Amino acid sequence: MIQVKGLTKYYGSSRAIYDLGFTIESGQIAGFLGLNGAGKSTALKILAGYLMPTSGTVSIEGIDLLNEPEKLRPRIGFLPEQPPLYPEMSVRDFLGYLARLRGYPAGRIGARIEEVSERTSLKEVLGAPIETLSLGYRRRVGIAQAMVHDPALVILDEPISGLDPVQIVEMRHLIRQLGGDHTILISSHILSEVEETCDNLILLREGELVAQGTESDLSERFNSALSLRAVVRGALDAAKDALGALEVVQEVHSEVLPNGDAAFDITLLRDEPEAIASSLIAAGLSLRRLEAGQNQLEGLFLQATTGGGAKP
Repeated sequence: MIQVKGLTKYYGSSRAIYDLGFTIESGQIAGFLGLNGAGKSTALKILAGYLMPTSGTVSIEGIDLLNEPEKLRPRIGFLPEQPPLYPEMSVRDFLGYLARLRGYPAGRIGARIEEVSERTSLKEVLGAPIETLSLGYRRRVGIAQAMVHDPALVILDEPISGLDPVQIVEMRHLIRQLGGDHTILISSHILSEVEETCDNLILLREGELVAQGTESDLSERFNSALSLRAVVRGALDAAKDALGALEVVQEVHSEVLPNGDAAFDITLLRDEPEAIASSLIAAGLSLRRLEAGQNQLEGLFLQATTGGGAKP
């Protein structure tokens, strides 16, 4: 278990983070979210043992960062946004070097490299110089170095930055696989990836914690509405009347598209898209398209980080 209490950091008179407190259960994948300048990087560096806080505590598996930093650091693996790879080294030599630096038992390093390379799909390039690898493989090497010493906590800062769509799917699958064996904390600006990958969300605003919980928990707390976009062919007024008669509909905005179809942006009180489809079809309209509107996590993020909702 990761426990953070009262975490505060000042740079001179400038406050970066203040009184952060949250818990991440062992084996969870947690997402660290916040606008630029919210204090995410400072908090990550403290959690990784790279930076000491002005005050507060960080405890990982009962080991306190301030009292036993040298004992705690080997329990942490960190992938910065720009991984510090040694391009002239082979993947195998690089992983072995970092395992030794972090105090992993020498007699078990070879077997550990084989295990980690299997999990990160690096076995076929273990002998290759890192400088010859694609960006996707380099990201995998970055994750492998963060976990080669078998840490309790793996911190990944923007792990999918710069990857193509295929590589993003592969990386998402890899991260999900690592959950359970390791507690994982991901910082990312790509909200859809956090939504797909994380069990728990931690939201920061101006250096302070504004919320923590599952997407469902935060949706309930911030009263985040669900939204749909329906495109129909037929009478605009009939569509408006059909939607307006539904108890599940909170708000409707409409526009006429260049091809003559009508588009409706619908805010729902509950997740019942079938009610929308049934109502429009029953009104004699041709339903051309029904799709999710604003991403729900995006709505939560904007609401929480730009002032919506009270701080805990």
